[in-house]
Amino acid sequence: MTEENLNCAARVRRLSAEAAASHARSPEVSDILLGDGVRVVAIDPAAHGQALFDLSHNVTDRENLWAYLPYGPFQTAAEMTDWMTGCAASKDPLFFAFTNAANSQPFGMASFLNIHPEHGSVEIGHIWIVPSAQQTRLATEAIYLMMAHVLDRLKFRRLEWKCNALNEKSRAAAKRFGFSYEGTFFRHLIIKGKNRDTAWFSITQDEWPSIRRNFEAWLGPENFDETGQQKTSLLDLNWPK
Repeated sequence: MTEENLNCAARVRRLSAEAAASHARSPEVSDILLGDGVRVVAIDPAAHGQALFDLSHNVTDRENLWAYLPYGPFQTAAEMTDWMTGCAASKDPLFFAFTNAANSQPFGMASFLNIHPEHGSVEIGHIWIVPSAQQTRLATEAIYLMMAHVLDRLKFRRLEWKCNALNEKSRAAAKRFGFSYEGTFFRHLIIKGKNRDTAWFSITQDEWPSIRRNFEAWLGPENFDETGQQKTSLLDLNWPK
């Protein structure tokens, strides 16, 4: 039995068959998530469109950035802004922009989707971060703010992460953030004319407190040296060997 299957079996054993009524509340477009260095705000095509286009398209690896997303890359900033206008009008997925709290510069997007407050279940997805902000403290804090918002403030009991099974970067990010692999849905979707097998990951409400503490420890200033390099990785905190 693989390590992933053992982890899944352990989760099944500790989850009760009984469940109280869900008291989860749906996220709203007016929600603003504030961190030390990040503000997660409703997507605003006029304020964010041009900057996000420039930072995600005037780069050498733009094809890789959009490879596993069902949209993009875009031919012009106007085309991307039009797409973002549709995102802003959507309720599920409910889209947000990641912005630098110091200068309001946007550096990515994400959404809450498959929002089911009656079951206490929600997914975080449509995540993309401009290359210059990838693998930074800001990027990790942005994801943490979204996770904490639904699991702490909105009282969801299950947070999902799904990605193309071939997307090794997304799978690694899910594990780093503390999500547990649940399985793969084969021939699940057709995206950009290609088959997508979808890998499913989740965090449940009973798992979240320890994962939250690990995020807080990793994000703390004492975890970074004078050059900004981490002392302990978030992966090692969430999955100690």
